[in-house]
Amino acid sequence: MRLHVGCAMWSHGSWFERQPPAAERLRRYAEHCTAVEGNTTFYATPARRTAESWAAQLSPDFRFYAKLPRPVTHEHRLGGGAAELAAFLDAMEPLGPSLHALWVQLPPTFGPNDLGALAAFLPALPAGPGIAVEVRHPAFFEDVEQARRLVRVLSAAGAEWVTFDTTTLYAAPPRTPAEHEAWGKKPRLPRRTPALGPHPVVRYHGRDDAEATIAGWAPWLETVAGWLHEGRSPTVFVHTPDNGDALGLARRFHAEVRALVPELEPLPEPEPAHAPTLF
Repeated sequence: MRLHVGCAMWSHGSWFERQPPAAERLRRYAEHCTAVEGNTTFYATPARRTAESWAAQLSPDFRFYAKLPRPVTHEHRLGGGAAELAAFLDAMEPLGPSLHALWVQLPPTFGPNDLGALAAFLPALPAGPGIAVEVRHPAFFEDVEQARRLVRVLSAAGAEWVTFDTTTLYAAPPRTPAEHEAWGKKPRLPRRTPALGPHPVVRYHGRDDAEATIAGWAPWLETVAGWLHEGRSPTVFVHTPDNGDALGLARRFHAEVRALVPELEPLPEPEPAHAPTLF
């Protein structure tokens, strides 16, 4: 029984008293968390040797979610970008079993009329890594029939529907510069809790107030515990606007779920000198 937790990045200036060398940052992060959002690949495909370096820092059961390049998902809207996709897949190959899933993050304008493109695109992805799809068009959350159509497309390809829960972020007006920035960038959509497959994915976005973030994830504790009892193995990513507390909060979330599911496998125990001091 495994619950994987992680953050939107693997390096942040406030996480450790002494910043690890660049070549060791992913390894140090993996002492604390068991998954990461590979957001960097959305903005630029790394060199293959960079992925080789990442792979050398990870265990096979670590979950690296690599986002497809922006040209494929946003510029070509899944209808082109074959060269960009091929270069990305070649670069990611060295991650091997640590490449848990390919993350297809779609723009807010990608709606029901685009489902044909998604249905044609997903089966063309390589076998091996899972597929996680994040949609942001309001119709998929507000129209039951459109949600069902999307579920049929995802289920046919064995893909997960990534939930991006920003309800805590938007529960009160922003109070910090980072919260103001997040309000201008993050989607404002209803919370969605159903799981499709064996590896549900949740992006939970809290506040810069750690206690507000903890209080806001309460509905997810029972949901994730239920998934574990059903035999699923979820991944939960914890975001905050400035992400300064995110590493400790991700571990805190895992601990709170484990209090409900004592048989849950514990997280790795990092060296005390390197552990975040928030909790």
